[in-house]
Amino acid sequence: MSTTKLSHLSETLIGSEIVKLGNMISERIRAGEKIYNFTIGDFDPAIFPIPPAFEKLIIESYQAGNTSYPAAEGVLDLRKAVSHFLKEWEGLEYAPNEIQIASGGRPLIYTIFKAIVDKGDKVVYGVPSWNNNHYVHMTDGEHCLVECKVENNFMPTVDDVREHVKGATLICLCTPQNPTGTTLTKHDLTEICDLIIAENASRKEGEKKCYLLFDQMYWTLTYGNTEHYNPIALRPAMKEFTVFVDGISKAFASTGVRVGWSMGPEIVISKMKAILSHLGAWAPMAEQKALAKYLYEKDAIAAYLKHFKSEIELRLHNIYDGFIALKEKGYTVDAVTPQAAIYLTIKIDLVGKTDADGHILSNQADVTSYILSEAKIAVVPFSAFGGAANNPWYRLSVGTCIKEEIPIMLKQLEAALSKLK
Repeated sequence: MSTTKLSHLSETLIGSEIVKLGNMISERIRAGEKIYNFTIGDFDPAIFPIPPAFEKLIIESYQAGNTSYPAAEGVLDLRKAVSHFLKEWEGLEYAPNEIQIASGGRPLIYTIFKAIVDKGDKVVYGVPSWNNNHYVHMTDGEHCLVECKVENNFMPTVDDVREHVKGATLICLCTPQNPTGTTLTKHDLTEICDLIIAENASRKEGEKKCYLLFDQMYWTLTYGNTEHYNPIALRPAMKEFTVFVDGISKAFASTGVRVGWSMGPEIVISKMKAILSHLGAWAPMAEQKALAKYLYEKDAIAAYLKHFKSEIELRLHNIYDGFIALKEKGYTVDAVTPQAAIYLTIKIDLVGKTDADGHILSNQADVTSYILSEAKIAVVPFSAFGGAANNPWYRLSVGTCIKEEIPIMLKQLEAALSKLK
């Protein structure tokens, strides 16, 4: 075994648990095993293709020779288009110099952390949530966890945040949320904004402010009566303290196209640009030029979203109904009513039960393994999102779900549950 020492970060950083699990499942599928894979927050292009008009524009953009380096902040045409899109769809006013383009949400989140968080700075985030624990670790911040509860749809409440806002440098919110598929209420978001405004008013001149990282990558994907709210519309004074994360990955099933954007105070955006200029995490030039045209196509976008959302919602509700039916039969499973995104929060509470071979499911890892081996269902435990190891709740993603297979999958799940004592 090698004794070579590397950096403290490389020695202590944990790789993505979700990607690791997804890769393992993909290997088994490639080997011929039939698995219902609900692990990765991605889309099967055969089921959920990108908008045809956007695809055509990308092809034309490559044919036009748009293959050089883009500007570090993103091409001006695209930043103008994003500005127009934000105004038309959300009523948000951001000038091109307040918008930063990058290759999806990940480099934007990382550069927001690097632009704002110093070693030892307090970062407040709820669990379960996507990757906040890793970004805090990568920036040597102080983890300040809010344990979110099922009665609040696993979202942080204003009371949760109130306990920790004093002295905080960054508060991280994601709504609609990955991994839960739930949203912040208008009341809680408004009150959290008021806490941040009051906290910043109490700080001395020259003292670092408390910023809000507001990840709304899934904001177009809400269902039923669910509404998405943003901090600026609720409290205009928050514009000085809010940095958004947004883009096309989930709105247009374009995870591999790699175009995302942040908007926020110009001083923060300019520092993000400087950091990204060294990382080189730019969205490809051809895709930027194509998207700069597509974002003006309001009717085409509306038509695409109507069909896209209906297909996702159908899958979420069919699986939700199946879990509730199993619960009503007496099985120890549950689910949270789907609100948004591509995720369903499910509960599989089987610890302590015994399988047909007499093996006791002694922990949640055993439960996950049992469901995979017996029902051929792969889901991600909330422990992969900062939750406790014994947490019985899971994220189920429908981005690769074939709707005709849902009844078969639920029947296999019931068969696996019925074998336990």
